[in-house]
Amino acid sequence: MIIIGEKINGAVPSVKTAIESRDEAFISKLAKDQTAAGARYLDICAGTAPEKECGALKWLIDVVQAAVDTPLCIDSPDSGTIERVIAGVSQTGIVNSISAESERSDAILSLLKGSQWQVIAQTMDKDGIPGGAGGRLAIAEAIIEKAARYGIPPDRIHIDPLVAALSADNQSALTFVAAANAIKTANPAVKLTAAISNISFGMPLRKFLNMQFYSMAVVAGLDSAILDPCDNDMRFSVLAAEALMSRDMLCRNFTNAYRKNRADR
Repeated sequence: MIIIGEKINGAVPSVKTAIESRDEAFISKLAKDQTAAGARYLDICAGTAPEKECGALKWLIDVVQAAVDTPLCIDSPDSGTIERVIAGVSQTGIVNSISAESERSDAILSLLKGSQWQVIAQTMDKDGIPGGAGGRLAIAEAIIEKAARYGIPPDRIHIDPLVAALSADNQSALTFVAAANAIKTANPAVKLTAAISNISFGMPLRKFLNMQFYSMAVVAGLDSAILDPCDNDMRFSVLAAEALMSRDMLCRNFTNAYRKNRADR
C-alpha cells in the first residue's frame, strides 16, 4: 500500500498556527514522524487564504525537503500555485488533484506532460459528485482518456472515487466500494486512492470508522491512501490488511511491527 501522510495540512489548527508563525521545528517533526511511520509520500497543503497560499506552500516544501527525502504530494486547489511551486520540488511526486473540470485539469496535465509526476484525479465535474458508481466511472474514464492525450498513462493516475462523510450520507462507503470496483475492473492499470478520514467526519469514535472503511476500500482495490501513519491503530490496520490480502510474506511485516511496538513501550 502506498501511504500518503496527511498531517501537514493547514486545515489542522496546530499546523495552521505553525505556518503562520513559520515554526520550522514543528513542521520538520511532522515530516520526520510520518516518514518513520511508513509514509511513502507526504501531502503538503497550506490551506491558507488564496493570496497567502503560494508563499506558505513554498515555505512548507522547503522545510519538509530539508528534513526528509520523502517525495511530496503537492496539494492546492489552484493550478497556478502548483505551477509556481513545483519547480522547487527536488524529486518527482504527486499533484493533488484534478477533476473533470476542463480548465484546471488541462492546466495541470499540461504542466506534468513529459515528466514522471503522478496525479490524483477526483471523480467530480462542474455538476459536483455523481450520486452513483456509474457516474463516477464515467468521469474516471474521461479523465484517463484526457490524461493519455498529454502522455500520462493510467499507472501514473490515482483515481479518487470520493467518499462523503457517513454522517451526511449513509450509503457513502457502499457507493465508494461500488465505484472503486467498477473503475478498477474497467481500468486495471489505474491506481485507486482515498482520503480515509473523510468517512468519519462529524461522527464519534472516528478512528474505528476510519479503520473499518480502510479495510473495505482495500478489498475494493485501493492502491494508495491518504491517512495518518502516526496513528498506531491505523498503522496496524494497514499492516493487517496487507497480511490478509497476501501481500506480506509469512506476515513478517505485521509481526516485526508488533515486536517493535512492544519493545518501544
